[in-house]
Amino acid sequence: MISQYAIPSSLALAEGRQSWRESGEGPAIVLLHGISSGAASWAPLTAHLNGYRVLAWDAPGYADSQPLSGAHPSAGDYARRLDAWLESLGIERCVLVGHSLGAMMASAYTALRPERLAGVVLADPALGYRDADADKRDEVYRSRWTMLAEQGHEAYAAARAPRLLRDDANPDDIARVREGMQRLHVEGFAQASWMLANDALEGYLNGSTLNVPAIVLCGDEDRITTPQASRALAERLDLPYHAIAHAGHASYIDAPQAFAAVVDTFSRPLLETP
Repeated sequence: MISQYAIPSSLALAEGRQSWRESGEGPAIVLLHGISSGAASWAPLTAHLNGYRVLAWDAPGYADSQPLSGAHPSAGDYARRLDAWLESLGIERCVLVGHSLGAMMASAYTALRPERLAGVVLADPALGYRDADADKRDEVYRSRWTMLAEQGHEAYAAARAPRLLRDDANPDDIARVREGMQRLHVEGFAQASWMLANDALEGYLNGSTLNVPAIVLCGDEDRITTPQASRALAERLDLPYHAIAHAGHASYIDAPQAFAAVVDTFSRPLLETP
């Protein structure tokens, strides 16, 4: 039997077509994937989030989601598409889980529509390079999508996928990450790369004005957005920090049960689930 989550959905918004996957019933948890991923990557996690309606979007320019209109978007542009999508689905309140680049989008959404959020999880968060010098920003912008365009999807995914997981990752998990990378669209990947290079998570959040409950979590073997950087972010924002044991950057794939336990413990009292 094909699971509900395996079947993607899509709808036409004024801002462009938006695709997503979902499963379950109950209060809403919304998942925002990272720069090299997509909605399908969250499948290992959904089985451990019982009692919730779990919705994972494909960011603009990913899967069947139409890219944003401009080549140089900010996290705020992604947040506005997210808002239109949630509005169209009638989701008035949710916990938002942003992974890696998705954490930047989640932060922008927190600034845009805090009243729609019961809480925010910043998982293995990408901080952005807005404050770096011009050469560094250009390097970050061009370091991914140009390689994808030059090398092709198969070669790019084979080289990059293992880096997102722990050193002794399950081969099935590596295959899942690799498969997601093989579905990337160069245009959407380039837009997301621009946002990473030229925006900053903390441009939308700071400890003195953050009025939505939030936590930071990170895989303890994350080589991309390291535990040290994530813990420092939590300290700057005065937020709780949770380490996900034996997990790399894609901590929700390496350790879905542990990741889900943190999300559930955080979300259940905020969403008042029975």
